[in-house]
Amino acid sequence: MEFRDISVVVTGGASGLGAAAARALAALGARVAIFDMNADAGQTVAAEIQGSFARVDVTDDASVDAGFARVREIQGQERILVNCAGIGCANKTAGRSRSDGRIYHFPLAEFEKVIQVNLIGTFRCIAKSAAGMLGIEALPSGERGAIVCTASIAAEDGQMGQAAYSASKGGIVGMTLPIARDLAAEGIRVNTILPGIFDTPLMNAAPEAVKAALAGSVPFPRRFGDPVEFAGLVVEMCRNPYFNGEDVRLDGAIRMPHR
Repeated sequence: MEFRDISVVVTGGASGLGAAAARALAALGARVAIFDMNADAGQTVAAEIQGSFARVDVTDDASVDAGFARVREIQGQERILVNCAGIGCANKTAGRSRSDGRIYHFPLAEFEKVIQVNLIGTFRCIAKSAAGMLGIEALPSGERGAIVCTASIAAEDGQMGQAAYSASKGGIVGMTLPIARDLAAEGIRVNTILPGIFDTPLMNAAPEAVKAALAGSVPFPRRFGDPVEFAGLVVEMCRNPYFNGEDVRLDGAIRMPHR
């Protein structure tokens, strides 16, 4: 797929991996819209890339519908959707408090929230975007659109405390091929990236000693991933018409230990 004047929507595009993907696609001539809950950051990135912004909560049908309606009015029906919206959390399934020995379990409301944002929010945006793509003519190549989702290496080797996060990201991996098969006859491709440890605002909040240890655990290159490298794979998944139904790790060959 060529990118010039193609309409794109990037969820979670206000920062980190999503912002990198938005910048990369805009640099290739695409008209890029950003969905995010952070209006200030989202509007800043949108202005930088001469794109548009909509404040969207991916857990809410009406919010997602309004977001798509707004950006389609500005730049037309998107042919590319990049799903980067997501949250994380850390809690053991059950355990004992170190301070007083109290027994606790994972807060179920928190588990449900992670699933709602990461997994159901991703599917909600895919379903609504794909329905919109079905209403436009296919390109000469036969393609109508391309969708890229963001999972995590935690989908395959989640650590202690990552039950909710791993479940949500594993769900994205698990639904990639079925969705690609659902949409294949309409010329819409679907792929998923499983990023490893990337240099994002979330990671930058960690203590320096923790960051150094994590970077040193990557076999090669022995560093955090650069969001530009993530964006490069997004571009390739959209550009290459034979890239379909795949889940690809982008992680410097790291395999996470149990903790």
